[in-house]
Amino acid sequence: MFDLSLIGIGTGNPDHVTQEARKALREAALVLIPRKGEGKDDLAYLRHRILDEAGATAQVVEFDYPVRDPSLPYLDRVNRWHDEIAGQWRAAMARAAAEARAGQPLPDNAPSVPGPVALLVWGDPSLYDSTLRIAARLDPAPRLRVIPGITALQALTAAHALPFNTLAGSVKVTTGRRLATEGWPADCDSVAVMLDADGTFRTLAEPDLDIWWGAYLGMEEQILRKGPLPDVTDDILTTREKARARHGWIMDTYLLRRRGKT
Repeated sequence: MFDLSLIGIGTGNPDHVTQEARKALREAALVLIPRKGEGKDDLAYLRHRILDEAGATAQVVEFDYPVRDPSLPYLDRVNRWHDEIAGQWRAAMARAAAEARAGQPLPDNAPSVPGPVALLVWGDPSLYDSTLRIAARLDPAPRLRVIPGITALQALTAAHALPFNTLAGSVKVTTGRRLATEGWPADCDSVAVMLDADGTFRTLAEPDLDIWWGAYLGMEEQILRKGPLPDVTDDILTTREKARARHGWIMDTYLLRRRGKT
């Protein structure tokens, strides 16, 4: 068994990293950093920057993120992808252990990893993130420690100076995929949408909705848009595509609310 810390690092701003997270990074012996493909080097660079600013001295091993198979049904596709990511973690830890043993006569019962392992997780490891589900696939199971981080929803509402909920009102947090298939929920004034690659808000027939949208939240590249949904939809879609082309990637989220409820 080994120690594995899943460390929330916020939304790309090193100032989002808590003192608890910085302490855990300094205690780690090994940090795993994903490489997410061509054009997304920024994501690995930001993790390295956070390690440097935390004063971490851990061994760092990078690994390549597998690609999801688009031919599979969605849940099968994601479950197989998680299996493959867990396999990449195991392979990365094995490489680290081999490097630690190189030239050193260690006993047969020496740990399979060189010490506490850490993963830097965008946002928070327990909110709209699958890192915990991937960690559950490891064998032997690690001793898990989860360190919370600032989420995209917090960064979005703070950037817009907007309360997350209305007075005595509920908020539904959902995905673009579910919003597309289920539409606006009947019992909510507010809907926060995560993981929407298709701009599903443009398909809503619900009248009198306002939107607060943000991309690269908390980063120097942060972009914000807000207003009545019909008035700003085209601007958001155009801005989104230009930003993706410029950076090679985009992380964005938005909150929709019935007009007059804020």
